[in-house]
Amino acid sequence: MNWLQASDTALFRFINQSLVNPVFDWLMPRLAGHALFIPMLLAVAMALLWRGGRRGRVFVLSLALSLAVADGLVCNNIKKAVKRPRPCISLADTRTLLGCTKSGSMPSAHAANWFAATAVVFIFYRRRWPFVAIAASAVAFSRVYDGVHYPSDVLVGAVLGAGAGFATVSLLNTVWSLIGRNWFPDWWARLPSVANPDVTAAASSTTGTGPKADQQWLRLGYLLIAAYLLFHLCYIASGTISLSKDEAYQWLWSKHLALSYYSKPPGIAFIQFLGTALWGDTELGVRFFSPVFAAIMSLLVLRFMAREVGARAGFLLLLTLSATPLLGVGTVLMTIDPPLVLGWTLAMIAGWRAVQPDGKLKHWLLVGLAMGFGFLNKYSAAYQIVSGGLFFALWKPARVHLRKPGPYLALFVFAVCTLPVVIWNAQHDWISASHVADNAALGEVWRPTLRYFWEFLGSELGLLNPVFLIAALWASVAFWRWRHEHPLWLYLFCMSGPVFLGHVAYSLHSRILPNWIAPAVLPLFCLMVAYWDAQWRAGRRAWKRWLAAGMTLGILAVVPLHESHLIGKLTGRALPGEMDPLRRVRAWKESTAIVEAARRKLERDGKPAFLIADHYGMTGLFTFYLPAAREVAVPLVYPLSSPYPNNQLYFWPEYRYRTNRRGQNAIYVAEVGPYRLEKGWLWKWLIGQEVNYARIDPPLLAPKSLTQEFETVTDLGACEVKLGGRVFRRLQLFECRNLR
Repeated sequence: MNWLQASDTALFRFINQSLVNPVFDWLMPRLAGHALFIPMLLAVAMALLWRGGRRGRVFVLSLALSLAVADGLVCNNIKKAVKRPRPCISLADTRTLLGCTKSGSMPSAHAANWFAATAVVFIFYRRRWPFVAIAASAVAFSRVYDGVHYPSDVLVGAVLGAGAGFATVSLLNTVWSLIGRNWFPDWWARLPSVANPDVTAAASSTTGTGPKADQQWLRLGYLLIAAYLLFHLCYIASGTISLSKDEAYQWLWSKHLALSYYSKPPGIAFIQFLGTALWGDTELGVRFFSPVFAAIMSLLVLRFMAREVGARAGFLLLLTLSATPLLGVGTVLMTIDPPLVLGWTLAMIAGWRAVQPDGKLKHWLLVGLAMGFGFLNKYSAAYQIVSGGLFFALWKPARVHLRKPGPYLALFVFAVCTLPVVIWNAQHDWISASHVADNAALGEVWRPTLRYFWEFLGSELGLLNPVFLIAALWASVAFWRWRHEHPLWLYLFCMSGPVFLGHVAYSLHSRILPNWIAPAVLPLFCLMVAYWDAQWRAGRRAWKRWLAAGMTLGILAVVPLHESHLIGKLTGRALPGEMDPLRRVRAWKESTAIVEAARRKLERDGKPAFLIADHYGMTGLFTFYLPAAREVAVPLVYPLSSPYPNNQLYFWPEYRYRTNRRGQNAIYVAEVGPYRLEKGWLWKWLIGQEVNYARIDPPLLAPKSLTQEFETVTDLGACEVKLGGRVFRRLQLFECRNLR
């Protein structure tokens, strides 16, 4: 091993130092990743998907899976296991032409990715693979020349990458042969071999419609739902992202179950209580039911659309949902929106069944229960009463049910479900009503402005996928001329239109948060798919182009929302931490470690020390990620004291440090910001220059209440919280001594 190490080092120095020349100094760093490389790669992939035929589409799928296996599964795990320092760290005389990271050196992910691509190209395009092999060899050589890898790193990476490419395609071919022949016989007849897409076993009898085709689309939908569920559960369990402030805050609620809470109904607390009872106080325990709810909802809408429109339309709806950023985030984070959307969707489906001529009382009972479930998670579930009333007003045949007990039974059940919230608020001076009114700015004088409207429209275009949102709004207008022929379309509009249009109108008054329209998204997309599927069946192929463009754009947005490090891997330079799309769920473990170190240092004075956070969400985060805070009966982390109720912790006596911690010391923590990136930061980032920040607000001072509560308050200054060398946030710490 010593001889191998010495030989490896000697060869590294020969390449890194002896072969130095101006041409290589210019070329080699650019082979690691150029700003135009990813756009060009995506353009080629889109061209193959669009014009490459069956072979091109299978190739793109195989290549994407091979790269995921080579980089994410193989290289990433081996790097963590081997932990070999990069030469730019271990060898002082290394010439480093690129930034030196602390991630493992063995194996080279660049080499693995390029040789995985070479293997896949060899399988599908035999005449072109030598060109890719030459490019892969050049990239592997550049990693040594640039000083970031040893020769053995790139050699092992090349072998592993090529093996991953061949193994992935072989596994795909085997799985497709086993599943396709039995579950998707018509499609398998058209594509019996993944590795050789041009071979056809027999003429396919399917045309995309009919009972046999519908059965295959349904099976494909079931597989997609199961795959998404498994992926999201594994993703959550991996700890890739931390909890958000709201999740940690509501996790504290789950330790204090009640009929309701200051700002929200009780549902989220009970859901997190069940999740943590199953999986413990972990990210998986907190978030377990979010992907579960998403899978249940997907199953409901798949079968609903298959029954009312067609199984192909149901599957296409699942694809659009998976490529919508807002819904992609909703399948991971355990906020109040996933259970609200599930309740709204179930009530919508049961309601459609209930308004049919043969609708039964049990359907109305289910409507009431589903609406009640939604309300117990978010008050906006009550909007569905308005949506149902609008449908009765616009569709005369449905009004016959108003002379029957069904709708009134649903309202009665819904009213019963609201009792916990009503009782708790009656006991607490209706604090939730005043809080919700303040959030909605109901007490402010209305001065119409377009500022919030454009802000709302821009955020929804980004979060709902601009292609799909435009197609959905188009369908919402165009369907009107066919509303008498398609009452389902009218019903779906009523389940979405009042919520969406209501918030659009209210954006002329005050700021609207993007997730407030969450319950309207699914029925809006159902209407979109139903309308465009009908156009497709009528011979208009515009929907196919809309779908392809929307899926491409959506995947490019959704993937970084799950793993933002991919941006750095693909472009060769990571985004500034302040601009990272996952910033709010990143680096909280590191933040907790910094704060805990300051608290322990303060305890050396001989007195107990506790933590005070300037935000109730940080109170929950520090409690969750600090083992010492979870092991004690008396809280170790508190929110800043307040003379009036401004969060749920105000109502719990144990979270009043002025009563429980007299005479003790504390560390007060505040998040510093916001920060503004300098002008031209994007161009500087693209060309690899350092990006600077400018502080927007004035320097942070200790709150006046804090200086009155403690004998002395000392500013310890701001500290940077880094993850992977990037600054994600800045915390200002204050040392507070002797609580009066």
